[in-house]
Amino acid sequence: MSALLWALVAVPLGAGVLLLVAGRKADRAAAALALAVAVAATAIAVAAAFRHPAVQAPLLDGLPVRLEVDGLSGLLAVTITSVALAVLLFSCVEFGADEARARFFGLMLVFAGSMLVTVTAATVPVLLMGWEVMGATSWALIGYWWRDPQRTSAADTAFLTTRTADLGLYLAAGAALASGQDSTLSLGSLARIDDPWLSFVTAGFIAAALGKSAQLPFSFWLSKAMQGPSPVSALLHSATMVVAGAYLLLRTGPMLDASVWGDDVVAWVGVGTAFCLGLVAVAQTDLKQLLAASSCAQIGFMVLAAGTEAPSGGTLQLIAHAAAKSLLFLTAGAWLTALGTQHLPELLGAARHHRTAGVAFTVGALSLAGLAPLSLWAAKDVLLAGALETSPWLYAAGLAAALLSAVYSAKALWYVWQPAVTRPDARRVPGGAVAPLVLLALACVALTPLAFPPLRDSVGRVLASPGQPAPDAWEFALSAGLALVAAAVTWAWGTRPLRLPERAKSGLEDWLHLERAAHVLVVAPVMRLARAAARFDDRGLDRAVDGAAAAAVRFARWTDGVVEHAVDGSVTAVAAGTRALGRLARRPQTGQLHQYLAQAVAAFTVLAVVLVLVR
Repeated sequence: MSALLWALVAVPLGAGVLLLVAGRKADRAAAALALAVAVAATAIAVAAAFRHPAVQAPLLDGLPVRLEVDGLSGLLAVTITSVALAVLLFSCVEFGADEARARFFGLMLVFAGSMLVTVTAATVPVLLMGWEVMGATSWALIGYWWRDPQRTSAADTAFLTTRTADLGLYLAAGAALASGQDSTLSLGSLARIDDPWLSFVTAGFIAAALGKSAQLPFSFWLSKAMQGPSPVSALLHSATMVVAGAYLLLRTGPMLDASVWGDDVVAWVGVGTAFCLGLVAVAQTDLKQLLAASSCAQIGFMVLAAGTEAPSGGTLQLIAHAAAKSLLFLTAGAWLTALGTQHLPELLGAARHHRTAGVAFTVGALSLAGLAPLSLWAAKDVLLAGALETSPWLYAAGLAAALLSAVYSAKALWYVWQPAVTRPDARRVPGGAVAPLVLLALACVALTPLAFPPLRDSVGRVLASPGQPAPDAWEFALSAGLALVAAAVTWAWGTRPLRLPERAKSGLEDWLHLERAAHVLVVAPVMRLARAAARFDDRGLDRAVDGAAAAAVRFARWTDGVVEHAVDGSVTAVAAGTRALGRLARRPQTGQLHQYLAQAVAAFTVLAVVLVLVR
């Protein structure tokens, strides 16, 4: 079974790297290879979800590579590979022969593979590996059309924002090591760490998760990510990177509970994001921006589930949202290709113009709205039951956020189902792009029974979390009724303007000015600090180095002019004295025997005198 788990992560990663290395030479075969790999990965994921394999390999001393599939990661692995297969099938039609198909499909496979590493990671180091590769490939995918400066700038914003939050994982890893209680950094043992280290670990995980899942206050990066191709948005926002943070919080639920404060923070941030970003979605006039804001809001419900110990509801919400949101983004991409716009007022009648895509979009939007009997309606009530048991206020806020889901979903439907506008330049949605839309629409319906007994109880057992709060019949009826009323009122209201203060309206349209706040509170101070450091470097350190160099040169010149002259004179004097002594020593050396005899007599005479005087 270990080979099964290695294959699950190695097949998409290896094929993706192969396509990236091959480059444009592999463009013709890239789509077929990517589809074959996605099919294989889906089959492997299904097998792994049933068998629950685990593997281990040496990495560092005391820090092995450990991967394992349990109930939660098994469900996520199947969701990731299935959505990736549908998105890649759509991409085969979306990307023409003139595009860099090998680069696109290679990045998509590496992206999906890194998400699979993330969800199967059993230790913090392996989690960090998958987390980092996922962030890097998301940057490359958002900026896929890199010749457009606006798209590359958007990719930079998304990457830097999530990277800033990702520092929390490094803080958590350091704190876990410092605690000394688990040298392997196993995710399952984090809850057993003692304070104060547990608080640091919890804070780090929460920060990283909220940043990756575009929760408040990091939500604005998801707006920028809409500059990427529609298939990228469909995969990134539905089953991979943006839900990775919610998955991490669901995975580390025991740690949040052990920290005392972590679960409350997570729950209120999640429900706050669901409500506030729901308002932002209502204010949007761009379809992809509306869907992006709704992604933040819907993932807020998953975060709420993590904070209220409702993993079954959070997991069901994640799976149902993956189907609905990938469907909506792919349909938006199909209309963008066919009609050349994603602006809602310009999409009037788009669903009438392309009936099959319009019906599929309607199923996804109605599921997003929380209307019965579709999957997000039921899943949301399962997680709200946990919120109700934790706090009635949390439940009320979650219900209000669910109401907003119906409003922004009905708004999108109102535009696309208005009487069709004549479009002489409009193109048809290719038949190959319709198949994945139909499959995803069917999934929005087929997933509903998972939220009801006995399948809901089975999901709880698979997640090893039996006995979770279950919604009563009145909760299902209340949420469905409120969603229906909200959708009907929104449809009847149409495009009539709401009388809101201009400041409030502009704030909602501009995503609560979160990006501007980030620039004021983070970017601007960091840039000022960087400029101050540059000035200190130029005016302080640089001048100090230049001054030291100048002093060294002056000292060298003084040494050359004074010390060197004195030393040279001394050496010359010693040499001259030596030559003089040599000349004096040569004078007695005449070669005449009588002179040598006289010198010997004189020497012995002097020696005798010395001996007499000494005695």
